[in-house]
Amino acid sequence: MSDFFVRKAEKKDLEAIYALVKELAVYEKEPEAVTATLKDYQNAFNEGVFEANVALDGKKIIGTTIYYMTYSTWKGKMLYLEDFVVKENYRQKGVGQLLFDAYLATAREKEAVMVKWQVLDWNEPALNFYVRNKAIIEKNWWSGKIFLE
Repeated sequence: MSDFFVRKAEKKDLEAIYALVKELAVYEKEPEAVTATLKDYQNAFNEGVFEANVALDGKKIIGTTIYYMTYSTWKGKMLYLEDFVVKENYRQKGVGQLLFDAYLATAREKEAVMVKWQVLDWNEPALNFYVRNKAIIEKNWWSGKIFLE
């Protein structure tokens, strides 16, 4: 595992990050749901809408966490984890833990009091990972959304 490391994402990493998000959408059985383009990613990244970390094996990007600062009116500053993906052939090798630890370190650096994310109820490997990391998995909150045209 010594060849794996995590660093803050740079603009040059966005193509690989975008490909990982598309891979995640396939895993989550919704490949057609990714409608944002690479250009959308580039624009949002340049505007500071989101940040990311990347995991590498040598020079090859093998995983990412995509996150942004938000605010809980009950708790305070919160770092929201939008996407967390590791290439399938690198799972169960500690890469995910490296990425998650870097995400938590970023939250602490930003003085967030909480981190938050969503996980699909059928994604047992992810649920088990989060439970091992002492996460509280809320089952009484439903997600709502509206797509603006």
